[in-house]
Amino acid sequence: MLTIKNLSYSYGEVQALREVNMVVPTAGITCVTGRNGVGKTTLMNNIVGLLKPTSGSITLDDQDLVRIPAHRRIRAGLAFVPQGRIIFPKLSVEENLKVGLVARSDGARKIPESVFELFPVLKDMLRRMGGDLSGGQQQQLSIGRALVTDPGILILDEPTEGIQPNIVQQIGEVLKQLVAERNMTILIVEQYLDFIQEFSHYFCIMNRGRVVASDETKNLKEEIVKRYLSV
Repeated sequence: MLTIKNLSYSYGEVQALREVNMVVPTAGITCVTGRNGVGKTTLMNNIVGLLKPTSGSITLDDQDLVRIPAHRRIRAGLAFVPQGRIIFPKLSVEENLKVGLVARSDGARKIPESVFELFPVLKDMLRRMGGDLSGGQQQQLSIGRALVTDPGILILDEPTEGIQPNIVQQIGEVLKQLVAERNMTILIVEQYLDFIQEFSHYFCIMNRGRVVASDETKNLKEEIVKRYLSV
């Protein structure tokens, strides 16, 4: 279980996270949401080690992650799909996927066939350059690259941003499958309310750098949406 306690982070004099407390339940999909600029991406970057918190703790199964550099967090079982996908456009689909193999703790150097079962389009386009793929295909590639590391926790930052609806639906179904078949723990930054309600088990709403509401998604009431999510 991933547990965050009293986590704070500042960009200089600007405090982006303010004593964030959060528990990410095992074998489920948790969506972190909120208006723009409330600290969601900053929180993810602290979890995966791209930023170092000002104070507070991040623990994974009682292991203190704050003291561990980003590359070791990946080997500890975290995988990250960043906002904007960030694939390597001048590398082929196969080469992009093989980049992820470097982070495997077991030393395996073969792309798992399960990645192609989840995203068949990647197998069809193995030799194609990453930059030649559509936005939706690049997002599938980015998720596939994270999955080749064989993670226990998959973290995605706005995976539906700028993606066509049929691919959004496919990604949601894949994430549900990962939970059902592999007991994977999935943490997502997501603004698309319909996606949250259809695919997540838990929600966590942030506002002004704090967690202001969290519960099972079935308890996400209209008054909470109007208070913290409506523009």
